[in-house]
Amino acid sequence: MRKKVLVTGGAGFVGSHLCEKLLNLGHDVLCVDNYYTGSKENIKHLMNDNSFELLRHDVTFPLYIEADEIYNFACPASPLYYQKDPVQTTKTSVHGAINMLGLAKRLNAKILQASTSEVYGDPEVHPQTEDYWGKVNPVGIRSCYDEGKRCAETLFFDYFRQHKLDIKVIRIFNTYGPKMQPDDGRVVSNFIIQALGNKDITIYGDGEQTRSFCYVSDLVDGIVRMMNSPQGFTGPINLGNPTEYTMLELAETILKLTNSKSNIVFRPLPSDDPRQRKPSIDLAKQNLDWQPSVNLEEGLKETIKYFKAL
Repeated sequence: MRKKVLVTGGAGFVGSHLCEKLLNLGHDVLCVDNYYTGSKENIKHLMNDNSFELLRHDVTFPLYIEADEIYNFACPASPLYYQKDPVQTTKTSVHGAINMLGLAKRLNAKILQASTSEVYGDPEVHPQTEDYWGKVNPVGIRSCYDEGKRCAETLFFDYFRQHKLDIKVIRIFNTYGPKMQPDDGRVVSNFIIQALGNKDITIYGDGEQTRSFCYVSDLVDGIVRMMNSPQGFTGPINLGNPTEYTMLELAETILKLTNSKSNIVFRPLPSDDPRQRKPSIDLAKQNLDWQPSVNLEEGLKETIKYFKAL
């Protein structure tokens, strides 16, 4: 069934891939972005599609449009960007959620919130399951993002309970792939850019901290499956790749794939940086019949190819 779909943050890394997928599924897509971290380059190839519309707008202000479904992805997601203007980061998560929920309520539209594994903070439970409440520092340098997203989840569930709104909440774990910003400070893009330039690869801490990396096409498949799940299945649900890698393993894999002459150097670990991060995806397997299919080497090859062409 053809739907009118609103994607906030649609010119961002994940949002642009999502817009593309929704167009391929035959929907009309309205992409909303203020280009704080999103880029017109990411969606330039969609501009000639009659089913695609682009609107410059900041979600901290109300939006008056028509839609059947809303994907709320507006928020900077890399520490480098979200710490640049932490007040605006919190406002984007909280005011953005309030404005999009208000719109969904007025339109009686289904709405999906892009939350994050950061709601688990520096977890004491491993792997992280959706019923774990997290260990977050509410006054730390990362809390503008962590607590902003936690508050957005609170608002979504209150709208569900109070107004019977059809909500979906996903918690996204580390994602990588083409269209990442080369300067966004995330570990995959950092390592690839450093390796391609034969510059030192910078590892913060001892390199033993772990992350789980999900290729963007796998993530987008999970997002759409979640939106299409039965009414009343709200989540929150983890979407990520449960295969865990240390930062050292990631750096060595990228060195091998780029044939780089870079050396690995170690720097002090920033505060509140989680030691371990790995999703339990049992709920996604059971309810969405979803699990990632792209392995790390395969995904990194595509990502390296994208950065080489920039």
